[in-house]
Amino acid sequence: MSVNPAVFLRISASLAIAGLGALMIVSSASAQATSSRMRGLQLSNDKPIQIESDKLEIKDPESKAIFTGNVKVVQGTTTLQAGSMTVFYKTESGATVTSGNADIDRIEVSNKVFLSSGAQQATGDSGLVNMTEQTIVLKGEKVVLSEGNNVFVGCQLNVQMDTGEAQLEACGGRVQIQLDPQSRKQN
Repeated sequence: MSVNPAVFLRISASLAIAGLGALMIVSSASAQATSSRMRGLQLSNDKPIQIESDKLEIKDPESKAIFTGNVKVVQGTTTLQAGSMTVFYKTESGATVTSGNADIDRIEVSNKVFLSSGAQQATGDSGLVNMTEQTIVLKGEKVVLSEGNNVFVGCQLNVQMDTGEAQLEACGGRVQIQLDPQSRKQN
């Protein structure tokens, strides 16, 4: 069995996950991947974050906050929506979830994840934002990354937030790409 080569593309990107974080590949023998540099996928802590949900459960002893039901997070031009979101906090220095001064370790989202920033959108079934490793992983039976009429489909999107490096895995099949020639900038 041979390894399919990765297809490298340039995607002009402006997707930012902001204060929550943003979205490299461990390729299996039959997986195909698309790699790109997504410069907008970097942290931005300079704007306020608004979170809405049907329910919030704070578990200070476990250092986590659980948002359920129509979760919507907005920071600047970035929006994250999911059925549920669990925020895990670092417990160093005696900070607590309710004090508002705890640092975020990771964020888990599930139940139809939608991420939008500027002209880009990404969807999947679940996701993990790891603030320590500065990574985002969006997974699902069908993970879709789109910008205008350009559409990329796989089953796992991996983003390194500090560099903007992103890869889309096919997970045993093939990555599907639809590029609109009209989306290229005219010089």
